[in-house]
Amino acid sequence: MKPVSESAPRRVPRPRADALRNRERIVAAAREMFVEHGPEVPFDEIARRAGVGNATLYRHFTDRAALVHEVVLSVLDRSTALALEAAEEEADAFAAVRRFAHASVDERIGALCPMLSGAFDQAHPELLACRDRLEAAVQRLFDAAQEAGRLRADVAVGDLMVAIAQLTRPLPGTACADFDRFTHRHLQLFLDGLEAPARSELPGAAATLEELRRESCPEA
Repeated sequence: MKPVSESAPRRVPRPRADALRNRERIVAAAREMFVEHGPEVPFDEIARRAGVGNATLYRHFTDRAALVHEVVLSVLDRSTALALEAAEEEADAFAAVRRFAHASVDERIGALCPMLSGAFDQAHPELLACRDRLEAAVQRLFDAAQEAGRLRADVAVGDLMVAIAQLTRPLPGTACADFDRFTHRHLQLFLDGLEAPARSELPGAAATLEELRRESCPEA
């Protein structure tokens, strides 16, 4: 029998399909429960929502930080996909911006903001790569709409991202989930203000992505 060379590549077993499905269910359930109850929701509640046992959850995510990290990556990836779909499927450039905005508020990015503090690693390479892909996709939407004369020239991508985060973040001191019914209505009011021609002169400067990065993650 020939000895195996030390330099021979090691075969890494692929995860089973049922394991991948369980992981996806856990991440989806965690996202829902983080939005509804905050990042400290018990793991057994997340497992119950996902339809898996606690042992299965811990096999995939050894601690809360790992699960939070995966949920944030999932939301960023889903938002990027929404931007790409809008750009590909909408003939009107501003309609693509509008479609992305309404779809992305349903991801509830603002409600997940409390997780992006404390021990959360905002400079993790995976997170930075996901963020860059999302920003590039949304920037292309903005560029196309402004080049077409459909989006006012004195706004930037950061203006839209700030609005989405604020509209999807629960109001402090309230326990009324019914505020969600106003989200798309108020977003549409905001989007009407983004359309060209502009009806007023905006105070201050546009919120750029670079500015938002400095505020949220100074070391990035």
